[in-house]
Amino acid sequence: MSTLREVEAWIADQLPGLIEKHQVPGAAWAVVAAGEVVDGAAGVLSKATGVDATADSVFQIGSITKLWTATLVMQLVDEGKVELDQPVRTYLPEFEIGDKDAAAAITVHQLLNHTAGFEGDIFTDTGVGDDCVEKYLGVLHDVPQLFPPGERFSYNNAGFVVLGRLVEVLRGKTYDDCLREHLFAPLGLTHAAASVYEAITFRAAMGHIEPEPGAASVPAPIWAMARSNSPAGSMLAMRPRDLLTFARMHLEDGRAADGTQVLAPGTPARMQAREVDLPYLGIMGTSWGLGFERFDVPEGDVIGHDGSTIGQYAFMRMVPEAGVAVALLTNGGDAMSLYHEVIGHVIDQLTETTLPALPTPPVDPERIDATRYVGTYSADVMDLVVTQDDERRIWIELIPKGEIAEMGAQRELTEFVPFGEDSLIPLEADRGMHMPHAFVGDDGAGHALYLHVGRAIRRAGA
Repeated sequence: MSTLREVEAWIADQLPGLIEKHQVPGAAWAVVAAGEVVDGAAGVLSKATGVDATADSVFQIGSITKLWTATLVMQLVDEGKVELDQPVRTYLPEFEIGDKDAAAAITVHQLLNHTAGFEGDIFTDTGVGDDCVEKYLGVLHDVPQLFPPGERFSYNNAGFVVLGRLVEVLRGKTYDDCLREHLFAPLGLTHAAASVYEAITFRAAMGHIEPEPGAASVPAPIWAMARSNSPAGSMLAMRPRDLLTFARMHLEDGRAADGTQVLAPGTPARMQAREVDLPYLGIMGTSWGLGFERFDVPEGDVIGHDGSTIGQYAFMRMVPEAGVAVALLTNGGDAMSLYHEVIGHVIDQLTETTLPALPTPPVDPERIDATRYVGTYSADVMDLVVTQDDERRIWIELIPKGEIAEMGAQRELTEFVPFGEDSLIPLEADRGMHMPHAFVGDDGAGHALYLHVGRAIRRAGA
């Protein structure tokens, strides 16, 4: 294995060429091993300004925020203020979704491990006031239940906003203030921003998007998504070193660098433990814990989380057995391929384990009867329409809806081929990813009930 200094030298030497190769405008990174941290950056924060990215630049961390929200909840569990297997309504009597029985039964535990079962991609903007998270609960009353609570995994942004509101109510302060007082302060963070108003005081990255497929990326028209989704990952920004200060606390059984016990001993391990399995999706983990994404590999488990906002992509991986963590924060381009080259190298060189290989389509795909898969699968933010033509070629059309369509997402028609049992994979990569689409369940007529892409998207009309 290499030393931390050798890894630092490799990244510093290779990153400028890698971001050019993958058309990533700028990236910042940090690695911690045996309690020592190294960091760096390359590229620019915005193509419009040409300002250089530095190790102290802040990037949005997107859904990695969910680990911070989960940590805030588990602090309440440590203090005896929350019991994981109590219904959410024990603490939030106003919690309502379309299925009244499910609303009464869903537990805090099920929100944390994404098994609550209601539709989760609800990005309604409820304003920028301090009551935006509170107001968000009011937009969930008609959200459909996709499956009984606890039945399966389905990634749920809305569920983490509900958890954010739970934290607000039990702490008697805003979610942002809870972050500052219960995590930023005890961890000693200096370059972390809970809001856009704080982020602008730092050297802040701007996300970049492609105005149309294949075009050169340009700065995104807006910096952040709705504040109402803050607990799920719409706002939080920081430098990589501060993100790894948080990761290091989890590696060291809840202790901050100065010895402060941020989480009770044993709680980090409880959060990281395997809770629920996923269909094989290649890009996402193979299982999930209490907030943590897990990659279960024979050589040694890798855990962490990813995040994406408007043109910003964040990756954090931890190997608890080795005491190693790495963060990579980017602002556009083929961030997934960059992640796999940089973070893959770090884990390979500093631990006994490796990142799972990215999935790719078969060289000579077979033609199958796709009757089980054909149909429309509908969610709040998109429809996925699966068709098969006379030559037995399989197509999936993504049709954006709601807030995602309003942000400029375009319809996409992509050819898919068989990939393993009850799964399809796109022939062409999207930003370096061939994302498998799994088909699970049965509608009673021989058709798949869900198209699973991390979210279980239910067949329309079933």
